[in-house]
Amino acid sequence: MNIYTAQYRYNGPDRLDITVKGNQYPGKILAPTWEMVQGYKKQTLNQWDYTIKYFSLITARAWETPAVFRSSLRDIATQRPEITLVCFCPAGEFCHRILAARMLEEMGFGRYVGERQI
Repeated sequence: MNIYTAQYRYNGPDRLDITVKGNQYPGKILAPTWEMVQGYKKQTLNQWDYTIKYFSLITARAWETPAVFRSSLRDIATQRPEITLVCFCPAGEFCHRILAARMLEEMGFGRYVGERQI
């Protein structure tokens, strides 16, 4: 599976909203918390700290509800041959969608091929 990232306005058939505002399954399993988003915006969290918190959050979700987590990842991997993870961050800037894409790639769910041009 090819894994892409894009800004929120991307509206292709492979779109998966992983924003903190999103509440749609299975994307919400990869969403950050409001605390993380606000911390980064207010510069109380730098990129390194945000990355650590994000991976810790995803790990905690996997341990707290392993069946839901596995099911979510399975649905992400099998729903379509490509997936585009979307959020509100501008292209080319630090963003959790890229962290999520790299994580999925490392877990063997596909290959991150970059940002979609919209």
